[in-house]
Amino acid sequence: MKFLTTLLLLLLLLLTFSQPAQASLCRTVNENRICILSIKRSAKYHWEYRASVSINGKKTPVELYNCRRRTKIESSGKTKRFDKNGAGELICSLLEQS
Repeated sequence: MKFLTTLLLLLLLLLTFSQPAQASLCRTVNENRICILSIKRSAKYHWEYRASVSINGKKTPVELYNCRRRTKIESSGKTKRFDKNGAGELICSLLEQS
């Protein structure tokens, strides 16, 4: 009886703490598969997002996407305009709706 109670408590403990989901949001745009791997919205500037994406399976480092100016700042510090139908357009169009 003691063994059964211990087993039941252990099972209950394991089911109580679940692992976080690791889902990524993917879209196909102009034959390119763009997946948002991680994203974090700026608390101070709500139009800025720090995100890591993969395009056709190639992962990018975290970059700063500015939806107001339609620019991204790469990890090297270089500023670029969004590519037409690229990751920046996808991030801003999906997240500005919510």
